[in-house]
Amino acid sequence: MRRPTFPLYVGGFLGPFGGAMLIALIPNVARGLDASVVQVAAAITAYMVPFAVLQLFSGTLAERLGSRHVVRASYVAFGTAALACSLAPEIWSFLGARALMGAANAFLSPILLAALSEVVAPDVLGRTVGTFAAAQTAGLTLAPILGGALGEVSWRLAFVLVALVSWTLALPRQSLGVAERRSESDGASLRVLLNRWMSLLAAQAMLGYLGFTAIGFVLVLVASDEFGLGPSGRGLLVAGYGIGGILLGRFAGTVVDRAGRPSTALAGALGCTAGVLGLFLAPSVWSLALVYFAVGCASAFVWAGLNTITVESFPENRAGAVSAYSAFKFAGVAIAPLIYVPLFELDGRLPFLLAAGFSALLALLVLPWFTRY
Repeated sequence: MRRPTFPLYVGGFLGPFGGAMLIALIPNVARGLDASVVQVAAAITAYMVPFAVLQLFSGTLAERLGSRHVVRASYVAFGTAALACSLAPEIWSFLGARALMGAANAFLSPILLAALSEVVAPDVLGRTVGTFAAAQTAGLTLAPILGGALGEVSWRLAFVLVALVSWTLALPRQSLGVAERRSESDGASLRVLLNRWMSLLAAQAMLGYLGFTAIGFVLVLVASDEFGLGPSGRGLLVAGYGIGGILLGRFAGTVVDRAGRPSTALAGALGCTAGVLGLFLAPSVWSLALVYFAVGCASAFVWAGLNTITVESFPENRAGAVSAYSAFKFAGVAIAPLIYVPLFELDGRLPFLLAAGFSALLALLVLPWFTRY
């Protein structure tokens, strides 16, 4: 009997949603906890740092202890931390609870992606991985919208909802899609990941987020400085990238199954390179929106190809490979402002040229995978 995959997709949605919904709730939380906006904004960092760092080894630990047990425990922890956020009486306990949410998600998102590769047929693996990526993108894209809507009632309600969904996913019936591989994976080790192929994937993950994902914050600055776009308009502008990824995620996975992993990733990377160059040249806010939407569409092919390569290239430590690969994605997010802000201060459009260079380098690094496939 085929294992259910729907709870895995829901889990893929929940992690990014729980992390990003705070963006729309920052003013509400600041008023509710009698804190400054700067203090509440620090909760984003409090979430992201443990989330990124723990992914370097969370997958390997899950392979050793048993993925299903780790995922269920992490759902409980994620939900409990979300409830603690909703009950926080002041800012410091809120920050601590957000850090716990990030730590718990490090043992969820990458392991759920690895679990998908264990329970689906190889001929539809790309489509499945693409659908999971679309679910994650949907979580990121819809989080500010749904979080803001719940915030109209109470910001605490948003965290209660996350807690309830997380605890539901922790139920034994909902975790059947996570294969219990402990008996086969006691030897899982980070050592099997220390090779040129994992280094390639790590570099590609970081370049992708630097080249066409994290560049969205520069787009916001350009839209504000050059075109005077307000907060709502800027939000819609950046959301176009996520909408493109949602719409084409599953289709991109189907292309992976039919055209091949490296071919799909290479085509997507070249499309992203052209699109980011288009951002440098775009003469109006409407053209910026259209081009960034196109970049989001092309990115779906990059991530469908690379994610599929990752989940099938390291069978000895599949979850460890996915979690380490994911950690480097968020490292790209972390260093992007340090690279792009100084360039933006020199010329608002210069960051797009550098981002296009990062995207082109990613495309170049896809070429060695053709020798392996």
